[in-house]
Amino acid sequence: MRGWWAAAGSWRRIWGRERTIGFLVWRVRKATVPLRLRKRQPAGGEHARKPLVSVIIFCGVKIKLKLLIDTSVWLDLTKDPRHLPLLDALFAMTKAGDVELILPQMILDEFARNRERVIASSRASLSSHFKRVKDAIAQFAPEDERNEVLKQLNEIDHRIATGGEAVNEAVGLIEKLFTTTEPIPISESVKARAADRAIAKVAPFHRQMNGIGDAIIIETYIDAFAEREGDDVLAFVTHNIHDFSQKGADTRLPHPDLAALFDGAHSLYSTNLGTLLNEYASDLIEEITFDREYSQESRALSELLEAEDKLTTQIWYGRKWGIIAAVESGKQKRVPREIWEAGTPGERRGMIVDEIWDGMIAAMKSAEEQYPGELGPWTDFEWGMLSGKLSAIRWVLGDEWDMLDT
Repeated sequence: MRGWWAAAGSWRRIWGRERTIGFLVWRVRKATVPLRLRKRQPAGGEHARKPLVSVIIFCGVKIKLKLLIDTSVWLDLTKDPRHLPLLDALFAMTKAGDVELILPQMILDEFARNRERVIASSRASLSSHFKRVKDAIAQFAPEDERNEVLKQLNEIDHRIATGGEAVNEAVGLIEKLFTTTEPIPISESVKARAADRAIAKVAPFHRQMNGIGDAIIIETYIDAFAEREGDDVLAFVTHNIHDFSQKGADTRLPHPDLAALFDGAHSLYSTNLGTLLNEYASDLIEEITFDREYSQESRALSELLEAEDKLTTQIWYGRKWGIIAAVESGKQKRVPREIWEAGTPGERRGMIVDEIWDGMIAAMKSAEEQYPGELGPWTDFEWGMLSGKLSAIRWVLGDEWDMLDT
C-alpha cells in the first residue's frame, strides 16, 4: 500500500485561551503522480483518480467528527456551484467513516419542503431581463455594434441557464448524504425541553419569533452530545446567526444562552462548514477543488450553433444527392413550373421544377465552398453518427429528440 504520513501541530483558540492539540493525519493515496504536476487523465486510465482516504488521529486515537448541520446550511450549499467541492469532501469523509451526520427528522422534512423552491429559484434564468435588454439594444443600439452585443448577451444567457444545472447536482449530493445516517425522530423529551425554552424565552426564543423548530434541533444536538463515545467530536453548524449566534457581537460565537453547550474541544459551534472541515481535511478539500476547477465546462452557445449549422448542411447536402440520382435514373424529371402546376399530386411526386433544381445546385456548390472535403459521401455508420450528433445538439438547444429536418 502506497501512502504518506504527515505530522503536524495545531493551535486552536478555546474560550479566549490557547490550547495545543497534537494530531497525526494519515493519508492513503493509490495514485503516486504529484497533485500539481499531474495531467488530466481519461476516466478509467492508468492514472485514473482514486478516492483519498482520510483518517484523523488525535493523540494516537482515531476520532470521529459528528456533525449536526442546520437546514439553513444545507439550503445555502445548493445555491452556489462553488460549494460542490465541499459537498464532495463531506461525502468522501462520511464514506471513509471520519464524519457522521446527526440528522434530526425535522431537518430532513424542512429540506424536503424547500427543495423544489430552491431548485426553481436557482434555475430561474435572467432570460426575462435579457429579453428586455435585447429589445432595447435592437431598437436603440448603433447598427454596427448591435449584432456583437446581442451575440454576447445570448452567450451569457446560455451560460446562466446551463450553469444553473449545478443545483441539481448539489441537491443530489445532499440527498445522498442524508442516506448515510438514520434520521432521528422528535422525542417527547425533546418536545418538552423545547417548550421549556419557549416559556423561559431563552435562545432560540430570545427574539419575537416562533423558534420551536430551532429549539427542537438544538435539543436533539444536546441528546447526541450526551451519547458521545470516546474522543469523538461533535459540531453544530448553522447559518442562522440571528437565532443561534451572539447578537451584535462576533456571530461566529454561540448565543450566551447556548454557550455552555460548546466547550470548544469536544463540542464545537460553527457558522462556516468549509472552515470547520478544512481543519480536519484541508488536503482532501484542496484536491477535490482542483478536480472541480478542471472539470469540463459546457459548450458556448455560439459553438453549439456553429456545430448545428455544419451538421445541418452536411445532412442536407447528402440528401440532395438522392434527388440528383433520381433525376439521372429517370425516376424524377426536371420540368418547367407551368407543367408542374398542371400535373396531378401523383404526377408531381415524379417532378422537380427547373428553378428549384437550379437553386439546389447553386446551394450545393456554396456548401462545397464552405465545407470543402467535409460533405461525404458517408457510410451507413457515418450517417448514423451525423444524425445522432444533430439530434443531440438540437435537443440541448430546445428542440425535441429526433428533430432532423434540414
